Amino acid sequence: MNSLAPLPQIIMEPIVRGALLEDLGRAGDITSNAIIPADCKATLALNARQAGVVAGLDLVMFAFLLVDPGISMQLRCPEGGKVSAGETIANVRGPARSLLTAERTALNFLCRLSGIATATAALVDAVRGTKARIICTRKTTPGLRVLEKYAVRAGGGANHRFGLDDAVLIKDNHIALAGDIRTAIERARGAVGHMVKIEVEVDTLEQLDLALQAGVDAVLLDNMSVEDLAQGVAMVGGRAITEASGRVTPATAPAIAATGVDLISVGWLTHSAPILDIGLDMSADRNLSRHLN
Repeated sequence: MNSLAPLPQIIMEPIVRGALLEDLGRAGDITSNAIIPADCKATLALNARQAGVVAGLDLVMFAFLLVDPGISMQLRCPEGGKVSAGETIANVRGPARSLLTAERTALNFLCRLSGIATATAALVDAVRGTKARIICTRKTTPGLRVLEKYAVRAGGGANHRFGLDDAVLIKDNHIALAGDIRTAIERARGAVGHMVKIEVEVDTLEQLDLALQAGVDAVLLDNMSVEDLAQGVAMVGGRAITEASGRVTPATAPAIAATGVDLISVGWLTHSAPILDIGLDMSADRNLSRHLN
């Protein structure tokens, strides 16, 4: 478990509302409304089909409450907590129609964010014992960045910049259009405020030397071999934050972290992490335990 600040409701509510509106369309849940009596109550369980780290429970609760304020949820696992396959994460109770109407939206958020948190936790475990921190990138689902970056934190990772407006990251195309690294750095420094950090992406030790000569806050050592990463960290000598990226997996992360880099950025955490399979099942006493698609 880590210390995890919840997302503000003002951020979550419009995202969840939009997802529900997308699913409900113009006429609502015509299947549940036709089949289930209006006065039918039910208790359902959110069950993990796989072991992993749970993230997104507040979004789940929002999805149910926006459909029906009469729904209640009892947590069996905390946000950011680890679950085993077959373990119940939470129980939800209320009008059966409403539970089924909100089910898919709730699970879409929970499975997606828990998958990101689980993948992040695996990388965090892989570099444990080193100073390296696992961070995400801007390679996120449009409109869901704040949620996906939150899920990285839930898995024990940290966030890179949230957008183009909160830090300068000078990449290869910026350098090519500016003419050289020094010019790009000097232009950036002259245009932004004193509180804004400047990072430069380099893919050779020669470029790293030029960036250090010009003076930067951080260097992104992109797709370098482990040997070059170690040499690059030694060249920096603590003068800037070092970040490594490229071909990072739980298998390769320990060697990358052992070079002494401060940060390891991983784009696939938010663009390709598999979901954590979680289902919403009817209570066993109703003899209706099944996954509802």
